[in-house]
Amino acid sequence: MITRVLVANRGEIARRVFATCRRLGIGTVAVYTDPDAASPHVGEADARVRLDGRHGYLDAGQLIAAAHASGADAIHPGYGFLSENAEFAAAVTAAGLAWIGPPVEAVAAMGSKIEAKKMMAAAGVPVLEELDSEAVTAAQLPVLIKASAGGGGRGMRVVRELSELPEQVQAARREAQSAFGDPTVFCERYLAGGHHVEVQVLADAHGTVWAVGERECSIQRRHQKIVEEAPSPLVERTPGMRSRLFEAARLAATAIGYTGAGTVEFMADDSGEFFFLEMNTRLQVEHPVTEETTGLDLVELQLAVADGIRLDPEPPPAHGHSIEVRLYAEDPAKNWQPQAGAVHRFEVPDNVRVDSGIVDGSVVSVFYDPMLAKVISYAPTRRRAAGVLADAVARARIHGVRTNRDLLVNVLRHPAFLDGATDTAFFDTHGLAALAAPVTDERTTALSAVAAALSDAADNRSKAVVFAAAPSGWRNLASGYQVKRYTDGTGTEHEVRYRFNRGALELPDHAGVSLASATPDRVVLTVDGVDRPFEIARYGDQVFVDSPSGPAQFATVPRFGDPDAAVAHGSLLAPMPGSVLRVGAAVGDKVTAGQPLLWLEAMKMEHTITAPADGVLTELNVDVGQQVDVGFVLARVQAPTEGEQ
Repeated sequence: MITRVLVANRGEIARRVFATCRRLGIGTVAVYTDPDAASPHVGEADARVRLDGRHGYLDAGQLIAAAHASGADAIHPGYGFLSENAEFAAAVTAAGLAWIGPPVEAVAAMGSKIEAKKMMAAAGVPVLEELDSEAVTAAQLPVLIKASAGGGGRGMRVVRELSELPEQVQAARREAQSAFGDPTVFCERYLAGGHHVEVQVLADAHGTVWAVGERECSIQRRHQKIVEEAPSPLVERTPGMRSRLFEAARLAATAIGYTGAGTVEFMADDSGEFFFLEMNTRLQVEHPVTEETTGLDLVELQLAVADGIRLDPEPPPAHGHSIEVRLYAEDPAKNWQPQAGAVHRFEVPDNVRVDSGIVDGSVVSVFYDPMLAKVISYAPTRRRAAGVLADAVARARIHGVRTNRDLLVNVLRHPAFLDGATDTAFFDTHGLAALAAPVTDERTTALSAVAAALSDAADNRSKAVVFAAAPSGWRNLASGYQVKRYTDGTGTEHEVRYRFNRGALELPDHAGVSLASATPDRVVLTVDGVDRPFEIARYGDQVFVDSPSGPAQFATVPRFGDPDAAVAHGSLLAPMPGSVLRVGAAVGDKVTAGQPLLWLEAMKMEHTITAPADGVLTELNVDVGQQVDVGFVLARVQAPTEGEQ
């Protein structure tokens, strides 16, 4: 029997596997690279082993050596990294360790998406035709470029213009190499408004193959899922589709002699016709929604299958509805820019499940995926599950890096989502700008700024010696208004004017608002006769205000600006911490608006920095390979004067 498991991964998946192992009385081993030394998964394991280099999670030799050194007798690969690498699976078994995954032959068969599609077609599973990137014609557009060796959106590009295909293929290859160690990519027809539907399978070594249930994962950004649910709304409303899906999934698993947990992914149209995309020979990020609707622990079943148990003839039936959202450190309103930095506080209401890789004080690294946590709800009905989840995410206290929280809440509350009208074009159909807009309305944001100002005043009063002697703050004549200024996430400035006159608070710009109570971390405002509480936290010049009406984040505007902080017009600032991959222009070059000037790599994705206007590149402050922090001045484009045009 397995007695100690090393998880060859990081973050929330490592913590997720550890939780099941702990419940079963199985020992745990964590591995980590230097950027992850203080990560929660490291501290929660029974033993931990440092890996050399930032790419240590991709080093099979180091991982196997860590297992032997720590006394582990099994390796769980998690997802991403080497989880679908047949050579790693073979090396684990050759080293005398249990591989908590499918047979090496099955991993190899599905490890190349190109070969996997050929095998599934031969087995009778419907597939989309593979296209040669060198021979794609205009009539075949749009096409999707995909990495053969991995998933998670890495190495994926949609191409709608034939002239863009060569450059996008090269970019996809670079991302695939960085994420999976294999640059192989291929093309297939892109279904712009399709549905991404997948089936969770589980198979033992005795011939039993379960189709546990389906999930719909159609709401995606950059071809990476952010909202997942079970069961699928499309399948629920399409007669006979579930049985056909399950049959195809079992056929796929049987064709390769599969054992353990895996997922067969399909792309479907509105009529319910579907095509095989790929088989993920591992546990999926979104596995919790299947667990919530079936009562199964899929990690426990992975361990049991690896130990040789025999499954029951049929899986348990599914009940109710579960929805999962992925909370990312990113700014959807700014082209999904990943964020890095400290998470000062992370607290989610306890009426939902949270699978998280962070705790209070965690630091989000630029070197790995920016997913912070998965938040999962369960309810008897889909609408109730959506409502519970939206409320929990909106009420969560997330202080520090900017996240996609507003986007997630807006999606969950959107009428189209509630009606089950979800497909891969959801953001295009309903507008990313509207979906990424702040959850908190303008008035609540303004009241939150008032609460921030009054809590700041309360904090100052509590620290002032003079008020200890004269707590009333009495004066003979009314003072002028105190003024505090804040900017919110949209760049809007909020000016708060107030004064205390004979013990009463005056807010000249907020009729109907009075103060019920104020402390440095909690303010209660009476708004049109109703008391409304606001919780306030400060970290440097950042102020976070949480209330039942929604969260607000502000930056304090200093009374006197720093002239040295001014940035020259036309400067291009690094939107995120990252590494310079390529430079596409030189100082003195004439450039046009939108022209790519340089490329950054952050969190395993490429980000293009373009010229803001026509002009001349007058500054270039970086070299290839250089690490830059957010806000670093990368380059400067000087627009021509009117006489020069």
